[in-house]
Amino acid sequence: MEPPRRPVVVTGFGPFGEHAVNASWIAVQELVKLGLGDGVDLYVYEIPVEYQTVQRLIPALWKKHSPELVVHVGVSGMATTVTLEKCGHNVGYKGLDNCRFCPGSQCCVEGGPECIDSIIDMDAVCRRVSTLGLDVTVTISKDAGRYLCDFTYYTSLYQSHGRSAFVHVPPLGKPYTAEQLGRALQALIEEMLDVLEHSEGKINCRHEH
Repeated sequence: MEPPRRPVVVTGFGPFGEHAVNASWIAVQELVKLGLGDGVDLYVYEIPVEYQTVQRLIPALWKKHSPELVVHVGVSGMATTVTLEKCGHNVGYKGLDNCRFCPGSQCCVEGGPECIDSIIDMDAVCRRVSTLGLDVTVTISKDAGRYLCDFTYYTSLYQSHGRSAFVHVPPLGKPYTAEQLGRALQALIEEMLDVLEHSEGKINCRHEH
């Protein structure tokens, strides 16, 4: 009997602001070339930088694929490393999106918890990937920035009871190439799947809805 295949959804973002080419989507396309091994069905999506689209699309992706894991990738103009985000935040969304829109409530889910942590141990993932000898530095963050990245992450964490991850990448060439970012994503997601598999028995959902 072959083990069941593991559906994994990975998203990047489309252009916005000064990011006419969004490094996150380029990195995801590099990941597609590399793949995640024989046992994983990889589905990728480019998400427009629009709050209302995110609110519609994220639940639809979970419903369509019932994924084992969803990993969202975004670009940060301030980042110089590949950054694992530990949590998403519900409140404080004041920046206008590509449609010049921002949620009237300035929050993702009215009445939702202020912060939701990923059930994936990002410290463990960071440590493991850092020992692989990739020419990319991986760091940890607890603040995804209160824009579409954070908004998408919180929406996904809420939908999945914490079974999501978010990776921030720097703009292309600052300092990494598309290929380096793709390889880093591949290594990170493989470690996330491994960490998930070995922690399944220990996970109790801490977030009541």
